[in-house]
Amino acid sequence: MKRLLVGAMALALGAIPIAAQSLEDLNIQIHGYATQGFLYTTNNNILTTSSSDGSPAWTEAVVNVGAQPVPKLRVGVQARYYLLGNFGNAITLDWAQADYKVNDKIGVRFGKVKIPSNLFNEIQDIDPSYIWALLPQGFYTISNRNSLLSQYGGVAYGTLKLDKHLGKLDYRGWGGEQTIAADDGYWVSLREAGMNLPNGLSGPNFGGALHWKTPLTGLMIGGSDIRKPAWSSELTYGPLTGTMNTRPFSQWALFGIYEKNKIMVAGEYNKLNPPVTLNFPSASLVIPFPVDNRSWYGMASYKLTGKLTAGVYDSQMINHAVPLSPARDSMDWVVSGRYDFSQFLYAKAEQHFINGTANYYDANMNPGGLKPTTKLTILKVGVSF
Repeated sequence: MKRLLVGAMALALGAIPIAAQSLEDLNIQIHGYATQGFLYTTNNNILTTSSSDGSPAWTEAVVNVGAQPVPKLRVGVQARYYLLGNFGNAITLDWAQADYKVNDKIGVRFGKVKIPSNLFNEIQDIDPSYIWALLPQGFYTISNRNSLLSQYGGVAYGTLKLDKHLGKLDYRGWGGEQTIAADDGYWVSLREAGMNLPNGLSGPNFGGALHWKTPLTGLMIGGSDIRKPAWSSELTYGPLTGTMNTRPFSQWALFGIYEKNKIMVAGEYNKLNPPVTLNFPSASLVIPFPVDNRSWYGMASYKLTGKLTAGVYDSQMINHAVPLSPARDSMDWVVSGRYDFSQFLYAKAEQHFINGTANYYDANMNPGGLKPTTKLTILKVGVSF
Protein backbone atom coordinates (compact mmCIF):
# COMPACT_ATOMS: atom_id res chain seq x y z
CA MET A 1 0.00 0.00 0.00
CA LYS A 2 2.83 2.39 0.87
CA ARG A 3 4.53 1.76 -2.49
CA LEU A 4 1.29 2.36 -4.36
CA LEU A 5 0.72 5.67 -2.57
CA VAL A 6 4.27 6.86 -3.08
CA GLY A 7 4.10 5.80 -6.72
CA ALA A 8 0.80 7.61 -7.24
CA MET A 9 2.24 10.72 -5.66
CA ALA A 10 5.32 10.56 -7.89
CA LEU A 11 3.09 10.10 -10.98
CA ALA A 12 0.99 13.11 -10.02
CA LEU A 13 4.05 15.27 -9.47
CA GLY A 14 5.66 14.00 -12.64
CA ALA A 15 2.67 15.21 -14.63
CA ILE A 16 3.37 18.78 -13.56
CA PRO A 17 5.68 20.75 -15.88
CA ILE A 18 8.05 21.67 -13.06
CA ALA A 19 11.10 21.82 -15.31
CA ALA A 20 9.54 24.67 -17.25
CA GLN A 21 9.00 26.76 -14.13
CA SER A 22 11.44 28.91 -12.20
CA LEU A 23 12.08 28.37 -8.50
CA GLU A 24 10.25 31.61 -7.85
CA ASP A 25 7.21 30.35 -9.79
CA LEU A 26 7.17 27.20 -7.68
CA ASN A 27 6.98 29.29 -4.51
CA ILE A 28 9.43 27.00 -2.72
CA GLN A 29 9.65 27.51 1.03
CA ILE A 30 12.07 25.93 3.49
CA HIS A 31 11.37 26.00 7.22
CA GLY A 32 12.51 24.13 10.28
CA TYR A 33 13.80 24.25 13.81
CA ALA A 34 16.32 22.65 16.13
CA THR A 35 15.98 22.15 19.90
CA GLN A 36 18.21 21.01 22.73
CA GLY A 37 16.67 19.86 26.00
CA PHE A 38 17.99 19.13 29.47
CA LEU A 39 16.09 16.90 31.93
CA TYR A 40 16.55 16.50 35.67
CA THR A 41 14.44 14.34 38.01
CA THR A 42 14.49 14.05 41.79
CA ASN A 43 13.77 10.31 41.82
CA ASN A 44 13.22 8.07 38.81
CA ASN A 45 15.10 8.17 35.53
CA ILE A 46 12.60 9.31 32.93
CA LEU A 47 12.04 8.88 29.16
CA THR A 48 14.97 6.40 28.93
CA THR A 49 17.45 9.11 30.01
CA SER A 50 19.76 9.24 33.04
CA SER A 51 17.77 12.21 34.26
CA SER A 52 18.40 11.66 37.98
CA ASP A 53 21.98 12.75 37.22
CA GLY A 54 20.80 15.44 34.80
CA SER A 55 20.65 14.51 31.12
CA PRO A 56 21.10 16.55 27.92
CA ALA A 57 20.06 13.52 25.82
CA TRP A 58 17.15 15.23 24.06
CA THR A 59 17.99 16.70 20.69
CA GLU A 60 15.71 17.34 17.74
CA ALA A 61 16.04 18.95 14.32
CA VAL A 62 13.26 19.28 11.74
CA VAL A 63 13.38 20.56 8.15
CA ASN A 64 10.44 20.84 5.76
CA VAL A 65 10.34 21.89 2.13
CA GLY A 66 7.14 22.97 0.39
CA ALA A 67 6.25 24.16 -3.10
CA GLN A 68 3.22 25.26 -5.10
CA PRO A 69 3.82 24.06 -8.66
CA VAL A 70 0.31 24.96 -9.87
CA PRO A 71 -2.58 26.92 -8.34
CA LYS A 72 -4.49 25.03 -5.63
CA LEU A 73 -1.79 22.32 -5.35
CA ARG A 74 0.90 22.29 -2.69
CA VAL A 75 3.49 19.56 -2.20
CA GLY A 76 5.83 19.14 0.72
CA VAL A 77 8.04 16.87 2.78
CA GLN A 78 9.39 16.98 6.33
CA ALA A 79 12.35 15.10 7.82
CA ARG A 80 13.29 14.84 11.48
CA TYR A 81 16.43 13.96 13.38
CA TYR A 82 15.88 13.11 17.04
CA LEU A 83 17.62 11.65 20.03
CA LEU A 84 15.80 11.00 23.30
CA GLY A 85 17.73 8.88 25.77
CA ASN A 86 17.89 5.38 24.30
CA PHE A 87 15.56 6.23 21.42
CA GLY A 88 16.29 7.61 18.01
CA ASN A 89 19.67 8.96 16.92
CA ALA A 90 18.14 8.58 13.48
CA ILE A 91 16.57 10.56 10.67
CA THR A 92 12.93 9.75 9.94
CA LEU A 93 10.27 10.92 7.51
CA ASP A 94 7.55 12.86 9.33
CA TRP A 95 5.33 13.41 6.30
CA ALA A 96 5.42 13.74 2.51
CA GLN A 97 2.21 14.83 0.85
CA ALA A 98 0.42 16.48 -2.03
CA ASP A 99 -2.45 18.77 -1.03
CA TYR A 100 -5.07 19.89 -3.56
CA LYS A 101 -7.62 22.41 -2.25
CA VAL A 102 -10.56 22.84 -4.61
CA ASN A 103 -12.15 25.53 -2.46
CA ASP A 104 -12.93 26.19 1.20
CA LYS A 105 -15.47 23.35 1.23
CA ILE A 106 -13.29 20.53 -0.06
CA GLY A 107 -9.62 19.63 -0.25
CA VAL A 108 -7.64 16.37 -0.34
CA ARG A 109 -4.18 15.29 0.76
CA PHE A 110 -2.41 12.03 -0.02
CA GLY A 111 0.98 10.46 0.62
CA LYS A 112 2.36 10.17 4.12
CA VAL A 113 -0.12 12.50 5.79
CA LYS A 114 -0.58 13.78 9.32
CA ILE A 115 -3.42 12.11 11.22
CA PRO A 116 -5.81 14.98 12.09
CA SER A 117 -7.05 13.48 15.35
CA ASN A 118 -7.30 15.05 18.80
CA LEU A 119 -6.59 18.71 19.47
CA PHE A 120 -2.85 19.02 18.90
CA ASN A 121 -1.81 15.96 16.86
CA GLU A 122 -1.34 17.97 13.65
CA ILE A 123 0.97 20.49 15.35
CA GLN A 124 2.85 18.29 17.83
CA ASP A 125 5.76 18.23 15.35
CA ILE A 126 6.06 22.05 15.44
CA ASP A 127 7.78 22.83 18.73
CA PRO A 128 8.05 26.61 18.10
CA SER A 129 4.24 26.89 17.88
CA TYR A 130 3.40 26.18 21.55
CA ILE A 131 4.59 27.04 25.05
CA TRP A 132 5.02 23.51 26.44
CA ALA A 133 8.32 21.60 26.50
CA LEU A 134 6.22 18.40 26.75
CA LEU A 135 2.63 18.22 25.59
CA PRO A 136 0.32 16.14 27.87
CA GLN A 137 1.85 12.67 27.69
CA GLY A 138 -1.42 10.77 28.05
CA PHE A 139 -2.20 12.02 24.52
CA TYR A 140 1.01 13.06 22.73
CA THR A 141 3.65 10.65 23.98
CA ILE A 142 7.06 11.97 22.96
CA SER A 143 8.68 8.50 22.78
CA ASN A 144 6.26 7.35 20.06
CA ARG A 145 5.59 10.64 18.32
CA ASN A 146 6.68 9.19 14.94
CA SER A 147 3.95 6.55 15.05
CA LEU A 148 1.22 8.89 16.31
CA LEU A 149 1.84 11.74 13.89
CA SER A 150 1.21 10.32 10.43
CA GLN A 151 0.23 7.41 8.21
CA TYR A 152 0.29 6.40 4.55
CA GLY A 153 -3.07 7.27 3.02
CA GLY A 154 -5.29 10.26 2.38
CA VAL A 155 -7.30 12.99 4.08
CA ALA A 156 -10.37 14.88 2.90
CA TYR A 157 -11.02 18.21 4.62
CA GLY A 158 -12.98 21.42 4.37
CA THR A 159 -15.03 24.11 6.08
CA LEU A 160 -18.81 24.38 6.01
CA LYS A 161 -20.42 27.72 6.79
CA LEU A 162 -23.44 27.35 9.05
CA ASP A 163 -26.10 29.89 9.78
CA LYS A 164 -24.49 33.23 10.68
CA HIS A 165 -25.55 32.67 14.29
CA LEU A 166 -24.03 29.14 14.42
CA GLY A 167 -20.45 29.70 13.24
CA LYS A 168 -18.48 27.27 11.03
CA LEU A 169 -17.78 23.53 10.96
CA ASP A 170 -14.40 22.14 9.93
CA TYR A 171 -14.39 18.47 8.95
CA ARG A 172 -11.63 15.93 8.35
CA GLY A 173 -11.89 12.33 7.23
CA TRP A 174 -8.95 10.00 6.70
CA GLY A 175 -7.93 6.46 5.89
CA GLY A 176 -4.79 4.48 5.23
CA GLU A 177 -2.15 2.36 6.93
CA GLN A 178 -0.49 3.25 10.23
CA THR A 179 2.73 1.67 11.52
CA ILE A 180 4.12 1.44 15.04
CA ALA A 181 7.78 0.78 14.28
CA ALA A 182 9.78 -2.05 15.87
CA ASP A 183 11.95 0.43 17.82
CA ASP A 184 9.05 2.62 18.90
CA GLY A 185 8.81 3.73 22.53
CA TYR A 186 5.43 2.00 22.80
CA TRP A 187 7.23 -1.36 23.00
CA VAL A 188 9.64 -0.58 25.84
CA SER A 189 8.02 -2.96 28.34
CA LEU A 190 7.88 -5.76 25.75
CA ARG A 191 11.54 -5.39 24.80
CA GLU A 192 12.54 -5.42 28.46
CA ALA A 193 10.59 -8.68 28.85
CA GLY A 194 12.61 -10.19 25.97
CA MET A 195 9.95 -9.83 23.27
CA ASN A 196 10.41 -8.10 19.90
CA LEU A 197 8.29 -7.21 16.90
CA PRO A 198 10.80 -7.50 14.02
CA ASN A 199 8.54 -5.64 11.59
CA GLY A 200 6.67 -3.47 14.06
CA LEU A 201 2.87 -3.47 14.06
CA SER A 202 0.82 -1.99 11.24
CA GLY A 203 -2.68 -2.06 9.87
CA PRO A 204 -5.61 -0.04 8.49
CA ASN A 205 -6.55 3.17 10.25
CA PHE A 206 -9.69 5.21 9.50
CA GLY A 207 -11.22 8.17 11.25
CA GLY A 208 -12.97 11.48 11.24
CA ALA A 209 -12.95 14.74 13.17
CA LEU A 210 -15.29 17.71 13.52
CA HIS A 211 -14.25 21.15 14.80
CA TRP A 212 -17.09 23.54 15.54
CA LYS A 213 -15.94 27.15 15.45
CA THR A 214 -18.70 28.59 17.59
CA PRO A 215 -20.24 32.06 17.29
CA LEU A 216 -18.24 32.99 20.39
CA THR A 217 -15.03 34.36 18.92
CA GLY A 218 -12.05 32.20 19.80
CA LEU A 219 -14.01 29.16 21.02
CA MET A 220 -13.72 25.82 19.19
CA ILE A 221 -15.33 22.57 20.38
CA GLY A 222 -14.69 19.27 18.64
CA GLY A 223 -14.20 15.56 18.64
CA SER A 224 -12.42 12.82 16.71
CA ASP A 225 -12.89 9.08 16.34
CA ILE A 226 -10.35 6.56 15.04
CA ARG A 227 -11.36 3.05 13.93
CA LYS A 228 -8.76 0.31 13.68
CA PRO A 229 -9.69 -3.08 12.18
CA ALA A 230 -7.85 -6.20 13.36
CA TRP A 231 -4.06 -5.87 13.26
CA SER A 232 -1.51 -8.70 13.46
CA SER A 233 2.28 -8.85 13.44
CA GLU A 234 5.12 -11.33 13.98
CA LEU A 235 6.42 -11.50 17.56
CA THR A 236 9.53 -13.25 18.92
CA TYR A 237 10.25 -14.32 22.49
CA GLY A 238 13.62 -16.01 22.78
CA PRO A 239 13.38 -19.12 20.55
CA LEU A 240 9.59 -18.79 20.24
CA THR A 241 7.85 -17.16 17.31
CA GLY A 242 4.28 -15.97 17.58
CA THR A 243 2.02 -13.04 16.81
CA MET A 244 0.64 -9.91 18.39
CA ASN A 245 -3.07 -9.64 17.58
CA THR A 246 -5.59 -6.85 18.10
CA ARG A 247 -9.33 -7.12 17.58
CA PRO A 248 -11.15 -4.16 16.00
CA PHE A 249 -11.39 -1.16 18.32
CA SER A 250 -11.96 2.59 18.30
CA GLN A 251 -10.20 5.53 19.94
CA TRP A 252 -12.24 8.67 20.46
CA ALA A 253 -11.54 12.07 21.94
CA LEU A 254 -13.51 15.18 22.91
CA PHE A 255 -11.75 18.54 23.10
CA GLY A 256 -12.16 22.29 23.18
CA ILE A 257 -10.00 25.40 23.06
CA TYR A 258 -10.60 29.09 23.71
CA GLU A 259 -8.11 31.69 22.47
CA LYS A 260 -8.56 35.43 22.75
CA ASN A 261 -6.05 38.23 23.13
CA LYS A 262 -3.43 36.96 25.60
CA ILE A 263 -5.38 33.98 26.97
CA MET A 264 -5.56 30.34 25.89
CA VAL A 265 -7.63 27.68 27.71
CA ALA A 266 -7.96 24.10 26.43
CA GLY A 267 -8.99 20.63 27.54
CA GLU A 268 -9.34 17.12 26.15
CA TYR A 269 -10.68 13.68 27.11
CA ASN A 270 -9.60 10.47 25.41
CA LYS A 271 -10.47 6.76 25.68
CA LEU A 272 -8.26 3.95 24.36
CA ASN A 273 -9.14 0.29 24.93
CA PRO A 274 -7.41 -1.99 22.38
CA PRO A 275 -7.95 -5.75 22.99
CA VAL A 276 -4.39 -7.05 22.51
CA THR A 277 -3.02 -10.58 22.99
CA LEU A 278 0.44 -12.07 22.51
CA ASN A 279 0.15 -15.58 21.05
CA PHE A 280 2.82 -18.33 20.91
CA PRO A 281 1.06 -21.43 19.46
CA SER A 282 4.06 -23.81 19.72
CA ALA A 283 4.16 -23.25 23.49
CA SER A 284 0.37 -22.98 23.90
CA LEU A 285 1.08 -19.58 25.45
CA VAL A 286 -1.35 -16.65 25.28
CA ILE A 287 -0.36 -13.45 27.12
CA PRO A 288 -2.81 -10.55 27.52
CA PHE A 289 -1.39 -7.06 26.93
CA PRO A 290 -3.73 -5.00 29.11
CA VAL A 291 -4.52 -1.45 27.96
CA ASP A 292 -7.67 0.39 29.00
CA ASN A 293 -6.65 4.03 29.21
CA ARG A 294 -8.72 7.05 30.15
CA SER A 295 -6.80 10.28 29.75
CA TRP A 296 -7.68 13.93 30.24
CA TYR A 297 -6.02 17.30 30.70
CA GLY A 298 -6.90 20.91 31.30
CA MET A 299 -4.48 23.70 30.41
CA ALA A 300 -4.22 27.47 30.35
CA SER A 301 -1.60 30.00 29.28
CA TYR A 302 -1.27 33.78 29.44
CA LYS A 303 1.05 36.08 27.49
CA LEU A 304 2.56 38.23 30.23
CA THR A 305 4.59 40.41 27.85
CA GLY A 306 5.39 40.46 24.18
CA LYS A 307 8.17 37.93 24.79
CA LEU A 308 7.16 36.03 27.95
CA THR A 309 4.33 33.46 28.21
CA ALA A 310 3.38 31.42 31.29
CA GLY A 311 1.15 28.36 31.51
CA VAL A 312 -0.11 25.48 33.64
CA TYR A 313 -1.77 22.15 32.96
CA ASP A 314 -3.00 19.11 34.82
CA SER A 315 -2.74 15.87 32.83
CA GLN A 316 -3.96 12.50 34.11
CA MET A 317 -4.01 8.99 32.67
CA ILE A 318 -5.51 5.88 34.28
CA ASN A 319 -5.09 2.36 32.91
CA HIS A 320 -8.16 0.52 34.22
CA ALA A 321 -6.72 -2.81 33.09
CA VAL A 322 -3.98 -2.61 35.75
CA PRO A 323 -4.68 -3.42 39.45
CA LEU A 324 -4.61 -0.60 42.00
CA SER A 325 -0.97 0.47 42.37
CA PRO A 326 1.31 3.38 41.37
CA ALA A 327 1.64 1.63 37.96
CA ARG A 328 -2.08 2.12 37.30
CA ASP A 329 -1.99 5.88 36.71
CA SER A 330 0.08 8.96 35.98
CA MET A 331 -0.92 12.37 37.33
CA ASP A 332 1.16 15.29 36.14
CA TRP A 333 0.89 18.89 37.37
CA VAL A 334 2.92 21.24 35.16
CA VAL A 335 4.08 24.86 35.39
CA SER A 336 5.70 26.22 32.25
CA GLY A 337 7.26 29.37 30.87
CA ARG A 338 8.53 30.43 27.47
CA TYR A 339 10.68 33.42 26.51
CA ASP A 340 11.09 34.52 22.89
CA PHE A 341 14.42 36.32 22.49
CA SER A 342 13.52 37.00 18.85
CA GLN A 343 11.31 35.51 16.17
CA PHE A 344 14.00 32.87 15.63
CA LEU A 345 15.27 32.06 19.14
CA TYR A 346 13.28 30.90 22.17
CA ALA A 347 13.69 29.06 25.47
CA LYS A 348 11.31 26.98 27.59
CA ALA A 349 11.43 26.07 31.28
CA GLU A 350 9.01 23.55 32.72
CA GLN A 351 8.42 21.90 36.09
CA HIS A 352 6.47 18.63 36.37
CA PHE A 353 5.09 17.14 39.59
CA ILE A 354 4.36 13.49 38.73
CA ASN A 355 2.43 10.96 40.79
CA GLY A 356 2.18 7.38 39.55
CA THR A 357 4.36 5.35 37.20
CA ALA A 358 2.00 4.41 34.34
CA ASN A 359 3.81 6.70 31.92
CA TYR A 360 7.34 7.92 31.13
CA TYR A 361 9.39 5.06 32.68
CA ASP A 362 11.23 1.87 31.77
CA ALA A 363 12.55 -0.72 34.22
CA ASN A 364 16.06 -1.07 32.80
CA MET A 365 16.85 2.59 33.51
CA ASN A 366 15.55 2.16 37.06
CA PRO A 367 17.12 -1.09 38.35
CA GLY A 368 16.37 -0.17 41.97
CA GLY A 369 12.65 0.06 41.24
CA LEU A 370 10.37 3.04 40.71
CA LYS A 371 9.41 5.57 43.34
CA PRO A 372 5.68 6.48 43.23
CA THR A 373 6.40 10.22 42.79
CA THR A 374 9.03 12.34 41.13
CA LYS A 375 9.69 15.91 40.06
CA LEU A 376 10.89 16.62 36.53
CA THR A 377 12.61 19.85 35.49
CA ILE A 378 13.01 20.56 31.76
CA LEU A 379 15.09 23.32 30.20
CA LYS A 380 14.87 23.65 26.44
CA VAL A 381 16.26 26.07 23.88
CA GLY A 382 15.14 26.24 20.27
CA VAL A 383 16.00 28.04 17.06
CA SER A 384 13.61 28.24 14.11
CA PHE A 385 13.84 29.47 10.53
